[in-house]
Amino acid sequence: MSSRTSSNAAMWTLILCAAATLMITMGGRQSMGLFVAPITQATGIGIGIVSISFSLAIAQFTWGAVQPVFGAIADQYGARPVIFLGTLLLAAGYALVPNVQSPLMLTLALGLFTAAGAGAGSFSILIGATASELPAEKRSMASGIINAGGSAGQFVFAPLLQFLIAGFGWIVALYSLAAVSLLSLPLLLGLRKRAPQASVASAAVAEASLGAQVRIALRDRSYWLLHAGFFTCGFHIGFLVTHLPGEVSLCGLPASVSATSLALIGLFNIMGSLAAGALGGRYRMRSILGLMYASRALIIAIYLVSPRTPLTFYLFAAALGFSWLATVPPTAGLIGKLFGTRYLGTLFGLTLLSHQTGGFFGAWVGGLTISRYGDYGWMWYADIALAVAAALLCLPIREAYVKPVAQPA
Repeated sequence: MSSRTSSNAAMWTLILCAAATLMITMGGRQSMGLFVAPITQATGIGIGIVSISFSLAIAQFTWGAVQPVFGAIADQYGARPVIFLGTLLLAAGYALVPNVQSPLMLTLALGLFTAAGAGAGSFSILIGATASELPAEKRSMASGIINAGGSAGQFVFAPLLQFLIAGFGWIVALYSLAAVSLLSLPLLLGLRKRAPQASVASAAVAEASLGAQVRIALRDRSYWLLHAGFFTCGFHIGFLVTHLPGEVSLCGLPASVSATSLALIGLFNIMGSLAAGALGGRYRMRSILGLMYASRALIIAIYLVSPRTPLTFYLFAAALGFSWLATVPPTAGLIGKLFGTRYLGTLFGLTLLSHQTGGFFGAWVGGLTISRYGDYGWMWYADIALAVAAALLCLPIREAYVKPVAQPA
């Protein structure tokens, strides 16, 4: 086998193992809205829609809060130990949920354990672990494929979990999810182990470089604009993954419509992620981001004036799914362009914290809105306004024209 063939095989092993890991960690996380009604109806411990919405809102924030921490650890020591710990936390959290006795215990299991575990195997860790191992011209493509793995997880897990909930109950579905999450462990073999630091002195330099790079990024206006756009993305996604099943129920449609809609979002985001990854190597990433955010405002506006039928939800999910998490490759790509890939796990992790802060408010305020007004009308209007704002904020982001020149090692 030639050295080039061997190198290509190693590259694809790395990318596919990262994509498969994200498929597992994101598949269950993006389908948790399917458990809202069963848990609310099956327990007699006072877990209402507001309580479970708050638990899922905490989960959104926790998933983002651990990103820069786990990202910094992965940047220094590699992704393997981070994902190993996260897998154990994820499985434990899913297994604990059926045994909760109070809203506080639900928040600890669902809001902290599962969210932190999924965060250890998230975009920032996996894209950061691969970007530094790939040539510059391959990074956008790799980010798109890895991101598509997360979308494939939603496409596979949503109908599977709904089948288990309907046929065997939500408790069996959660135990099954705990077992499946352990499949991330053998995938660790395909992720490369970061070489150790040569000496204590060089380790100190690397640590100082991380702090200096973070300070540089935090003084950059473009970096903050990316944060603002990602906050809007998180608000939108946090609201929908938690409350789309509730919206479907309000329209008098069966739970299968919710599961199919979530699966369609995942399916079409596979295509959107691959497209975003490919286009990011040819066009300005800020333009790709701006178009994605603007399209969401238009899609939601069309949904609001459409009849509430299964077909409407399926078309809405398909259109929305194309940009669902396809914002990840251009956002990560812009950070890599602005600041390099050495500490991409940390810097992208900080933007994911902004994303999940938006996700916290999307999930929580959605629960407050339905509890007070009996529908989600005001949330849809807020979604439109935020999407328009995010599209406009992409315009002043600093980005050079794409140049097909390989970066030095």
